[in-house]
Amino acid sequence: MKLQTTIPLKPVITQIDYTSAIVLLGSCFSENMGCKLEYFKFQLLQNPFGILFHPLAIEKLIAKAVQKKAFSEEDIFFLNERWHCFDAHSELSDPSPEKLLQKLNQGLQETNQQINRSTHIIITLGTAWVYRKKESNSIVANCHKVPQQEFSKELLNVEEIRKGLENIVNLIGSLNEKAQVIFTISPVRHLKDGFVENQRSKAHLITAIHDFLSFRAQTSNCTYFPSYEIQMDELRDYRFYEADMIHPNQLAIDYIWEKFKTVWISQEVYPLMNKVEAVQKGLEHRPFNPDSEQHQQFLKSLNEKIKYLQDRYFHMKFITT
Repeated sequence: MKLQTTIPLKPVITQIDYTSAIVLLGSCFSENMGCKLEYFKFQLLQNPFGILFHPLAIEKLIAKAVQKKAFSEEDIFFLNERWHCFDAHSELSDPSPEKLLQKLNQGLQETNQQINRSTHIIITLGTAWVYRKKESNSIVANCHKVPQQEFSKELLNVEEIRKGLENIVNLIGSLNEKAQVIFTISPVRHLKDGFVENQRSKAHLITAIHDFLSFRAQTSNCTYFPSYEIQMDELRDYRFYEADMIHPNQLAIDYIWEKFKTVWISQEVYPLMNKVEAVQKGLEHRPFNPDSEQHQQFLKSLNEKIKYLQDRYFHMKFITT
């Protein structure tokens, strides 16, 4: 008896290993997958401008990074004792305008450098709903709690999204033609927009991505991973959600990660991933008696494992106490 419908997946040719360089951009689900890749010590750059929910926000920042267009004082504003940028998440906001601009422009530089050397770029789209600042007539990435009456809310149509995706891929290609671009849809439901409105938004995103991929059928550097479909179909139960009934819980994240792993992570590095995980679990260990001989021996063994990995993979950094 089959009690679950599963989405057919198969490994791709251009898989990720420990020589790969990865960029992750987009919604909070990209951070879920980024945290997994970081845990296993792959080389990556993750959301240098914070979480970006819609495709035009991602497109704008990739364009600035690729074209080396720095942020200036005209791009930031002061509100509630902090300086903000409408193109970035509030986690970058700062009481100092100089520090905010430094973080923004450092993010542009890092993004440019990582796209240049990247093998895989993972872009997760969260919503097709956007907010347009009435005064400037520009679409923002984040409203930063500016009064709502200063914005108009719009639903991007399929063609606007498809064009944005095309621009993203062309911009990446202008720096790095070999990078594999992986699109996915966040399984997080944006219910503040409304139940029907969220479904319309996800439908626009899905249609636009697949229209774009069909258009680029001749090339193999763009593809789709069904994060949203796995959550909606294989995990169609509220036990796979956080208490808010909106965000996937850790069990769901672990499940989708395992699916992603079978498609995108080379089996050849699984043994090395196990070694990294053994170190990570060792670092999480909290002894009953830190001064005991047994624990000192444990620490010695753990340090030898860390040294073994770092001698072979210079990018690996572990937080030790």
